[in-house]
Amino acid sequence: MGTRPQVIKLASLVKAFDAAGIDFSVIHTGQHYDFEMDQVFFDELGLPKPEKHLGVGSGSHAYQTGTMMIKLEEALKGSKLVVVPGDTNSALAGALAAVKMGLRVGHVEAGLRSHLPFMPEEINRVLVDHMSRLLFAPTKAGMDNLLREGVDKDIVHLTGDVMADNIVMLKDRIERTDTGLGLGKKTYAYVTVHRAENVDDPGSLRTVADMLMSFPDQHGHEVVFPVHPHTKKRLEDAKLFDKLQATAGLHLVKPVSYLTSLKLAKDAKLVMTDSGGLQKEAFLLGTPAVTLRGVTEWVETTEAGWNIVAGLDPIKVKSAVKVLLHNDPRPVDPLKFYGGGRASENIAKLVKERLG
Repeated sequence: MGTRPQVIKLASLVKAFDAAGIDFSVIHTGQHYDFEMDQVFFDELGLPKPEKHLGVGSGSHAYQTGTMMIKLEEALKGSKLVVVPGDTNSALAGALAAVKMGLRVGHVEAGLRSHLPFMPEEINRVLVDHMSRLLFAPTKAGMDNLLREGVDKDIVHLTGDVMADNIVMLKDRIERTDTGLGLGKKTYAYVTVHRAENVDDPGSLRTVADMLMSFPDQHGHEVVFPVHPHTKKRLEDAKLFDKLQATAGLHLVKPVSYLTSLKLAKDAKLVMTDSGGLQKEAFLLGTPAVTLRGVTEWVETTEAGWNIVAGLDPIKVKSAVKVLLHNDPRPVDPLKFYGGGRASENIAKLVKERLG
């Protein structure tokens, strides 16, 4: 692993692997290297220190993936099975290095599809799925995608989602977490924006800033906006950061820990995000979401009425916000879509069987 979302996916997996008596170690590629985006999550979740840290750092997709592969060839010696979570360059490099060494690969979060063929995460996840011999699909939609693509049904397993396991496992800690902002429950929108198509394009970035600055007056709710370091740099370059900071009712904060993010999402009236993980977390925590992308891989959130995909179209976003602020979605049990909180246990059982 090597990114914040992958660190988070380890939380319930590590516990389940320990309980199953699996001999494992964590290899960190160094794809993310900022303390606020990495080490703090290891500390907060009590995760084992990575046995190896490859220190690859930033660079182009080709540089990252290639450098990781070279370093992983040595790091993976002695392994019998390589498990990669998610759709990052670290996952792709781990899978490629493993299969080239004749090692079997298990993919956690298999089968998710945006159907955007040039999206970096889509390239990674499709390639990893078709290299893996153990595919752990988090949802029925993910399993159906794999079977449609001709993957052998005997290696596809509908396990549920490890992030749902985290919500169950951390329920009490989430409730006790203090965000330090002093905001009342259901009085604010929780917003995250970090994807390149939203922050690297000047027009899109201006649209994001305009939506955030108008939100408190337009919708009568405050906004909490943890600013990713890359997003902050882009906002500063565009001379928008100070304007956002000066907007009444708009709280710009530093990147938050995992538990703080979950608490903010749980207590918010609405989540607005371009993060795949946060859409699903909001659903699991009982908070409706507006997705600031044109697609979602978590289709069950939209089918259940708890997520509206609006992209960055200001008219669509405004309409979606009004609908979700003033109309409570129909009650559902979100855990039923994601394995009932036993995904990591299911994965550990399959891994142990394969190792045996």
